[in-house]
Amino acid sequence: MTDTSVKQQSSAAFYGQAVASFSVAMVATAVGIFKLQADTWVRAFLGVAVLYLVTSCFTLAKVIRDRQEAHLAQRSYSPFEKL
Repeated sequence: MTDTSVKQQSSAAFYGQAVASFSVAMVATAVGIFKLQADTWVRAFLGVAVLYLVTSCFTLAKVIRDRQEAHLAQRSYSPFEKL
């Protein structure tokens, strides 16, 4: 008996919305930091903090996805499981 695994893919519209949302958020944050009435070192610190937050969010999302995929790959199904 073959076990076919179905990998669910996001639609192109969902992918486009995610990319657009991320782009708008990054541009808005950059403009907000640039226009901030503060010293240059304060704006630089905020810019580095935003970049660190973004990279750590990407890393966290990847780790969660990898753990879920590993967990799903580990599961073995018995042919009589649904009985």
